[in-house]
Amino acid sequence: MFNKQCWRQTFLLDGFEDYGPDCDSMRVSAFLDIPGQDHLPPLRRLEKYAFSDNIFNRQIIARGLLDIFRDFSSDEDDFLTVMEIVVRLSEDAEPTVRTELMEQIAPIATFLQEHRADFLALLSEYLIPVVLRCLTDTSNQVRKSSQEVLLILLEQDLIFQHDIENKVCPILLDLTMPDSDDEYKAEAVNIICKMASMLSKSTVAHLLLPRFCELCGDSRLFQVRKVCATNFGDICHAVGQEATEKFLIPKFFELCADNVWGMRKACAECFMAVSYSTSPEVRRAQLSPLFIRLVSDPCRWVRQAAFQSLGPFISTFANPSRAGLYIREDGTLSIRSPAQDLDSSWPPVGSSAAPPSAGSRTCMLTEPGLRVTGAPTESSGSSASPTESSMLLGTHSARPPPGPRALSELPDVSSLPQPGSSASLESPQDVFGTFLYWRAPLPDISRDLELLVGKPAPQEVARCPPESLLTPCVTRSDLQKVLESLPEHMKQDPDIQAQVQVLSAALRAAQLDSAHASEGRDEGPAEGSQMSLSATPALDAPAEARILQSTEPDEELDGPGGPLQTKLRPNARPPEENRSKLQDIIPQPLLDQYVSMTDPARAQTVDTDIAKHCAYSLPGVALTLGRQNWHCLKDTYETLASDVQWKVRRTLAFSIHELAVILGDQLTAADLVPVFNGFLKDLDEVRIGVLKHLYDFLKLLPATQRREYLCRLQECVVPDNSRNWRLRYELAEQLILILELYEASDVHDYLTQTALKLCADRVSEVRWVSFKLAVAVLHKFYSSSEHGLGLNFINELIVRFRHCPKWVGRQAFAFICQAVVSTEGIPVDQFVEHLLPSLLSLASDPVPNVRVLLAKALRQTLLEKAYFRSAGNPHLEVVQETVLALQSDRDQDVSFFATLQPERPNVIDMCTLENQN
Repeated sequence: MFNKQCWRQTFLLDGFEDYGPDCDSMRVSAFLDIPGQDHLPPLRRLEKYAFSDNIFNRQIIARGLLDIFRDFSSDEDDFLTVMEIVVRLSEDAEPTVRTELMEQIAPIATFLQEHRADFLALLSEYLIPVVLRCLTDTSNQVRKSSQEVLLILLEQDLIFQHDIENKVCPILLDLTMPDSDDEYKAEAVNIICKMASMLSKSTVAHLLLPRFCELCGDSRLFQVRKVCATNFGDICHAVGQEATEKFLIPKFFELCADNVWGMRKACAECFMAVSYSTSPEVRRAQLSPLFIRLVSDPCRWVRQAAFQSLGPFISTFANPSRAGLYIREDGTLSIRSPAQDLDSSWPPVGSSAAPPSAGSRTCMLTEPGLRVTGAPTESSGSSASPTESSMLLGTHSARPPPGPRALSELPDVSSLPQPGSSASLESPQDVFGTFLYWRAPLPDISRDLELLVGKPAPQEVARCPPESLLTPCVTRSDLQKVLESLPEHMKQDPDIQAQVQVLSAALRAAQLDSAHASEGRDEGPAEGSQMSLSATPALDAPAEARILQSTEPDEELDGPGGPLQTKLRPNARPPEENRSKLQDIIPQPLLDQYVSMTDPARAQTVDTDIAKHCAYSLPGVALTLGRQNWHCLKDTYETLASDVQWKVRRTLAFSIHELAVILGDQLTAADLVPVFNGFLKDLDEVRIGVLKHLYDFLKLLPATQRREYLCRLQECVVPDNSRNWRLRYELAEQLILILELYEASDVHDYLTQTALKLCADRVSEVRWVSFKLAVAVLHKFYSSSEHGLGLNFINELIVRFRHCPKWVGRQAFAFICQAVVSTEGIPVDQFVEHLLPSLLSLASDPVPNVRVLLAKALRQTLLEKAYFRSAGNPHLEVVQETVLALQSDRDQDVSFFATLQPERPNVIDMCTLENQN
């Protein structure tokens, strides 16, 4: 080992008198400028030290290559000679020299890009081969440096596409061969995964994707599979949806079932990225069951990662058209405009559209895969024929509708195409089925209809003439009673109302037919009459099928938990309770797992912070489900809001304003306002979350409900810990924005005292932002033409601050006056009449700090306004006399600021811009 003295002696022997181990700030190649040294020209001297037997000399040359290129860039021959030296140094036997060289490649490439028109050719001929050669270097440090350089060059697009395909990719593919060294293979896989996002889609799919699929199944080295699993989402994004579903998804299934738990954990962590690169059908049919397996993994670490990714994975099912919201470029949520809704092929969720026309009823009521006995059917997933559509509409058909026995022959729902599958979206008419796809989940009302519709025994059905099957027994008023029994959040759903209207129209049509059929008979049931249970004809099968199909598609109609079996169990729970958390936006098992994250048992078996992860992703899940499915998350949100861990409540507090945008006014007022009120009374760590976005939340509330918070805002001034000044700081900042939400009279009655109290806060940061609040209050009064309220507030400022016994208060008055003039918060005539005399009287203040701020206010603000510079202004003379008195003040700081010329922002900005350029 060389000590410092030996290091310096070595340089002295070889001509580096000016260099040592602490010479980083000096130009490394300065020794080449020494005239007459060794009687060699600079280029020959460079070659001498570049190929010296002394390792330190070669290190210095490698470290100073950028300066050397600057010195020799003017002469083409010398420049090419330096390039040859770089190639020679890359073959140096000392690893430290090669490492120093690698660290200089990226700066050299940037220099060539800026100063050489043929920089790409130079990189391709000289530097790229050097970098690729070092990828297989025996030194680990050299390889790491070369990998970083390669990624930098690719990111900056400094490599020809031809070189990528014929030089870079072949080297990496060779390093990942089965017989390659394990360490080289793992590093090469890592490079392939990182560079995939920098290459074109065709290059990745053609050159790298086949080898990546092979490496995912590398059975010999689990580190390789781990790298593939960790970066799986990036590869999916690089190759696109088609290649992902065709080649990568099968490999992803294999990795998710790997014997090594670290592989499964890595898959769980990148699950959201993989889901984004797949179609909705694959996401629902394949990835969702796979994710459920990861959530139920025997390894706790895998389950922990899966639950952390559960919310983000659910968010990949989001559709802005369905939720009625979209995300702007700045990341904020916004309600979709009508023009955007017209352009979208999906109607927004919750839109109160007009009842569908006759031509659209088939789209609403025809559900693919539903087969009724006696109707011609195709294979599973085929759309209904026109005859079936007319039957489902309840219209008269040439073939009599099937009897109630058809219900027992309905196929099991599990064998039907699920929503979102390719089979269920084959027919164009199904795409626009608002009732089928974008409806709120409907409760099972078949039990209620059973009380209204008497079902005859099979033998009675056989004896009944065909006409009796068409005789109605349910009137519109009866259906209205059933509708009124629905939960409150479903009553206003336009799809439910449309269903009732369609059923009523079908019943009226059937009534007319039965009336014509009974004209020739002496006896017959009167229209709308109530009949005995044994004599009451059943509702036609299509209508009853529609009612049953209004339940959750994933629920078996004839299974143990189906509604048909529920009616047979007298002690069974009502179907409405079972469906309180059902929806059709995402697979139900995913939602069930998500809401279970609040279960205390999960904290013991999965992760102690699992509730926090649930709270963190709840706005994204709510956006995915839409406000019409908020009932699925309401209980979960209330559980999280009352969690014993303050970190969970704090997470909700910071996102409650975004959730309010998602839910809308009515749900916010009903479900979020009580939680918001609780957060305002919570710990300071939780209160800071709602205070940071207080304005964003209050502006979403109705004016009457918003007014209730005027009294509560005063309570926020007093924190749990008096040292927690940041709470008061956030409140002052939010009050500046909140002023626009209230009338001037409300501001005067409730907020002026809070503003004055904050202006006198013990902490300087709180006071300075509160001075701006005071100016905003004045502006609110005068912009609302409430001059009387403005004058009262001015008098409060004069009494509390101008005549304050503490100099800090008097200094605050000077700053408020300066801010009023600077922002033109009040009319000038009001300022000179009510504030200017008190401001000028501070010139005789005994404390220099007060006079300093007065000098700044007069010299840099007042005298720069056109009103005070105009000739003949009666107040100009008084202001100038005060400034002259301050210029001769005994305190140097006061006289300095009274004499200092005001800054010119435009001149400063121009100078700054020139310096940046």
